This record gives sequence, C-alpha cells and structure tokens, in this order.
Amino acid sequence: MLASFGTLPELARQLSGLGGCTHPIRLDGHRTEYEVNKTTGEIGRVLHHLDSAAMPAGQLLVRCNNRRTTRCAACAETYRRDTYHLITAGLRGGKGTSEQVGTHPRVFATFTAPSFGPVHNRANGGRNCRCGIRHDEQDPALGTPLDPDTYDYEAAVLWNAHAGALWRRFSIYLRREVAKRAGLTQRAFRDHARISFAKVAEYQKRGAVHFHAVIRLDGPEGGDTSPPTWATAELLADAIRAAAKASRVDGPKVDDRGHSFVLGRQLDVRPIRSADFDNGKELSERAVAAYIAKYATKGAETATGTLDRPIKFLAELAQARITEHARRMIRAAWALGARAELADLRLRAWAHMLGFRGHFSTKSRRYSTTLGALRDARADWRRAQAAPPTGPQDGGTTLVLAHWMYAGTGLSAAETWLATSLEPAPGTEGEPTA
Repeated sequence: MLASFGTLPELARQLSGLGGCTHPIRLDGHRTEYEVNKTTGEIGRVLHHLDSAAMPAGQLLVRCNNRRTTRCAACAETYRRDTYHLITAGLRGGKGTSEQVGTHPRVFATFTAPSFGPVHNRANGGRNCRCGIRHDEQDPALGTPLDPDTYDYEAAVLWNAHAGALWRRFSIYLRREVAKRAGLTQRAFRDHARISFAKVAEYQKRGAVHFHAVIRLDGPEGGDTSPPTWATAELLADAIRAAAKASRVDGPKVDDRGHSFVLGRQLDVRPIRSADFDNGKELSERAVAAYIAKYATKGAETATGTLDRPIKFLAELAQARITEHARRMIRAAWALGARAELADLRLRAWAHMLGFRGHFSTKSRRYSTTLGALRDARADWRRAQAAPPTGPQDGGTTLVLAHWMYAGTGLSAAETWLATSLEPAPGTEGEPTA
C-alpha cells in the first residue's frame, strides 16, 4: 500500500535511497543508539532511534544486493563496480593495498573445461563450423551439440559440480611448480614468496564453467613485501601451464562408469602491463579489471540460456523459456541429483546452474580488499551524508539495540511506479534511508 499523499516526498526519498534496486528486502523492527558512560556503565540519552513503522513505506527497505543482471540491474551494477575496484586494487594498489603490487609479476589466465562432445562453434581462419555453416556471433546454435543424443551431459554436469575442487587442486599444484622452478622445497617457499589471486567463473555457451584469474607473485607477507629476484612473469606463466596440466580430481562412479576431471587443453596465460593499452599479447590493468568485473554479474542464464533461479519441480521446465541444450543439462543434473551416492553434490538444488555450486567471485586472502569492506565504506559514507551523526560526549561510548524481522521482498505496484518515476542512475551507490 502506498503511503498517504502527504508523505509522498518522504516516500520518494526512502525509495531513492535504494539506488534503483527493484527487489528490496522489507524489514520490520527498530534500532536505537544510546550514549553510555565508559566509567560507570550508565546508559544515558538516546542518540538516534529508527522505527520501521514510522517510515514512509511502513518498513525498512534494504537493497537486495543480487549480483545477477537478470534479477536486479542496479544491484548488479554496484557489484560490478565493486569487483572492478577489488581487482584494480590488487593490480595498482589502493583501498588498503600497497601500491607496490604494481611492480610484482602478475598474469591473466583463462582456464577452460575439456570437451564433452563436438559443438557448433566459430572456427578460426575463416573456416566453416563442422556442421558446414559459418555461424555469426548471435547465432543461437553456437555452443549447442552437433549431436545432442551423443553429447556427454552426465560428464558435463559432474565437471561443473567439481570445478571448484579442481581449482583448489590447481592452486596447490601451482605453489609446487613455482617452488620447483625456484629450487625451493614447498616448506621453504613460504619463507620466500606467496601466490595471490582473484578469479571469476564464467559459463561458456555450451554450459561448461571456465575461470578467469589474475595471479600475482608477492613476497612472503603478501603485496606489502617485494617478491624475490627470481620471481618473474615468465616463471609464473610456465608454472601455471604445468600446474594446469597436472591438476586432476577423481569423481564418483555412476552405473559402473568412473569419472575423473581435468582442465581443458585450451589455456591462455598473458602478462599484465602497467600501461593502459593492449598490444595483443600483454593486457593492461584496466582491461583486465573491466573484463573480470563484467563477468562477475553474469551467470549461466546469460551465456547458456538457462534459468536464473532454483527450481523445486522438474515440471517447471515445461513453461520455462530456455534453450533445449540448457533443458537437457538441467534434466541431467536433476536425474543425477536423485542418486544417494551423489547427495553431497546437491545437484537438484543447483540444477539451474547446470551443476556448478561454487562462488562466482573468489580471491586469496592477501590479494586486495574485500567486497564487504567496500560495501561497509559506502554504507558509512551514505549514512554520514544523510544525517551528521550525534556522537557521545567525551568519555562516553555507544550502545546499539536493534531487532529486525523479515517482512517480505519487493515493492508494491504504487511504490514501483514512484520508484520508476525517480529514474535513478543504474548502480547508484548507497544504503536505504528514512
């Protein structure tokens, strides 16, 4: 229900604080800040009080923070920008990361999945696809199997389900390979250097996950310390190729068929330059950060044409507007999810993701700042802009008592109309205010 006409400006201000979020979380409750004497522990005056019932929308509205463009374009844009700053901080410094990282060896690597059967593609050298047709970039046939009946959907789904474990195995092998090339034992390597990375997962059109990663060689304490003199981008790239080739994860046995998972033979490793240009072989810092941030907001629904939300019943596929290839992938995941020996993979819960259940954006601890730190800094800035804080007097501190309950999701029809009329810029940063 829309607030009374007299509070329309106040409601507009509350909605504008959502920054264009179309599916905000609605909360009932209150939050009160009290001044507390540090010496006596006595609770004094109320510094600030917020009650959802007194707000124009009748509830506190909080941004959904969904990273998917298909679910909330505004929140996805904020997520993309945060990812861009996170990646850039690990390449140039800033946001609490030393600028020294800009001098460390670093590469941009792309890891693909193996083949599960021939698919329609855009062949290099001006040749036609194996089907005899030269596909353009928008051809919906791209990535779909030449023969769906012989395509290995079972292996494709299980590979996606084990992709996260395969990356972890690769990261272990990478340290071994770098240490080997430096003439060090794995134990001694920790005293000389550290490997930092940030990566995102992207779906190829065929529905298989692949990874884009910035990988950096630091000193033993991370980006604040200089790497040893033997650390070069060439050494790092050579170690990445060797580790990718050696990485393997043993999978489950299904109907007497054993599965083992490896990375695809297509591996691209390129050094990252400090200058903002791309000469075809070495990528610029800006280009790498923009590329990774773009894919951080996309899921299987963008590349493969599948669903962007979980399903509870397989019958839901009958009304879903998805590609036939995605439909077969989901059915394969659903069938495998019924097997007791595969229960830990939770394939039915992740069938809409074609079996992949890992995080789309991950990083090592010392790479740079965190998405949480960026969100907190933005929220603090917005609160300070909304109302100068009334802080405690000298010798005092603050006690916060709050209680919130979930009350729903989304906007009413009238609120949606008003929010649309405000025309906020996509990705406008900030937290909801009264």
